[in-house]
Amino acid sequence: MKLADAISQKIEKICIEKNITPNKLASICCLTQSTIQNLVVGKSRNPKLLTIIRICEGLNMPLKDFFDDELFSKIERED
Repeated sequence: MKLADAISQKIEKICIEKNITPNKLASICCLTQSTIQNLVVGKSRNPKLLTIIRICEGLNMPLKDFFDDELFSKIERED
């Protein structure tokens, strides 16, 4: 699995767990709706770590908890 795909699935998973929409997530995290939407649909192929940090801060989630998921255990290198 590619990193962008894992991030997309993780964001969707968070939204389901917290019962929020991606648009609400964007609002909570002070990010644009297009930023979150691009992550969710996989349009953003090289997501920035700062974006993930902002998502975590908005959700009061440690960064390590974001990546502590089976989704990230088999990431393919994208050289």
